[in-house]
Amino acid sequence: MSVLEVEKPSYMTEDLQIFEGEARKFMERECVPHVDNWIKQHRVDREVWNKAGRAGLLCASTPEEFGGPGGTFAHEAVLIDLLGKTGADGWGIVLHNAIVAPYIQHYGSDEQRKKWLPKLASGELVAAIAMTEPGTGSDLQAVKTTAKRDGNHYRINGSKTFITNGGTANFIVVVTKTDPTKGSKGISLVCVETDEVEGFRRGRVLEKIGQKANDTAELFFDDVRVPTSNLIGMDEGMGFVQLMQQLPQERLIIALQAMAVIERALEVTITYVKERKAFGKPILDFQNTQFKLAECKTEATVAKVFCNHCTELHLEKKLTPYMASMAKLWLTDLQCKIVDECLQLHGGYGYMNEYPIARMYADSRVQKIYGGTNEIMKLLIARSL
Repeated sequence: MSVLEVEKPSYMTEDLQIFEGEARKFMERECVPHVDNWIKQHRVDREVWNKAGRAGLLCASTPEEFGGPGGTFAHEAVLIDLLGKTGADGWGIVLHNAIVAPYIQHYGSDEQRKKWLPKLASGELVAAIAMTEPGTGSDLQAVKTTAKRDGNHYRINGSKTFITNGGTANFIVVVTKTDPTKGSKGISLVCVETDEVEGFRRGRVLEKIGQKANDTAELFFDDVRVPTSNLIGMDEGMGFVQLMQQLPQERLIIALQAMAVIERALEVTITYVKERKAFGKPILDFQNTQFKLAECKTEATVAKVFCNHCTELHLEKKLTPYMASMAKLWLTDLQCKIVDECLQLHGGYGYMNEYPIARMYADSRVQKIYGGTNEIMKLLIARSL
C-alpha cells in the first residue's frame, strides 16, 4: 500500500509484481544515485540505456519475436510509476518504450520491425520522435519539414525543437510533409538513423525550467538522405492518422506520470511535516496542515482510481481519445495543484532545490503543455458532448 491506500489494480499479476521488484532494484542501483549528476550535465549517461536493455526494461511491451521482453502496456505503466516515485523521471525511457517503439510495432513492415525493434530493445538505438517545430506546437498539420522523393530515397529538410532525448537519440521518427499541398493528408513518418546519414545536426540542449536531466534539444535536417524503405507504413500520407491513433496512449502516459509524482509529493511532504517543528510542535499538528493534506489525499485517491480504470480500459483496447484527454487534463492540473500545496507546507525549504519537492514543482509545469496543451484537451473532450 502507498500513502493513498488504494489496492493494486486487477492487471497487477504476480508476474508483473516480480517485474516491478526487479525494475525497482535497477532504478535504485543504476538511476537514483546518478540523478543529481544527470541534472547537472543535462543528460542521462548513455550507458544506462545499455544496462536497461540487458535488464529487459527497454521496449518492455515489444513482442519477443522482435527482440523485446514480450510484455504489455501494464509493464510500461509499472515503469512509469517507479520512475516518478524514485525521482528518476528525467530519463526518457518512457518515450523510447511506449511512444516511439509502438509506431514501428503497429505500422512498420516486418522488415522494419526485425531491423529496428531488437536494437531499440538492446539500447543500441535510443529513440526520439521529432514532431514540434519552432513555428508549430499542438498544430501538427502545420509542420514544414519536408521529405521529398529522390529516386529510391527521401531528402529531408527542416528543423525541430523541444525534442525529448534529442541530445542522445540515434533513431528518430521524423514527422514530415511528403506532399505539402495536401495538409494533414500529406504528412508521413520517416525514420532516420542518425549515425548513418549526412546533413543531420543537433542544436542546443535547451535550458528548461525543469526536467533538467533530459537532453531536450533542437534538431536540424539539411538535405538528409534516407531510403524510401524508412517510411513507416505502406503508403505516404498516413502519418497524421498514425499520430492520432497513438496519442491516446501518450496522453495516458502523461496522466500516469502525473499520478506517480502526486504520490511522491504527498509521501515526502507527510514525512516532512511530521519531523519539522514550528512553535514547539510538529507542523502536522496544525489544523491547516491536516486540512490541506486531507484535501490532497482525497483528490489524489480519486485520481489514482481513475488512472487505474483508464489503464485497465487501455489494456482491453477500450480507452477512447476523449477519456485519455480527460485523464491528461485532470491529472496534470491536479499534479501542479498538489505539488504546489506540498511545497507551501515545506516553507522556505520547499524553495531549495536540495529538497525533492522543489524539483517536482519545476518539473511538473510542462505536463500541462506537452502531449497537447490542456486547452486542446478541453476542445477534444467537448467533441464527446
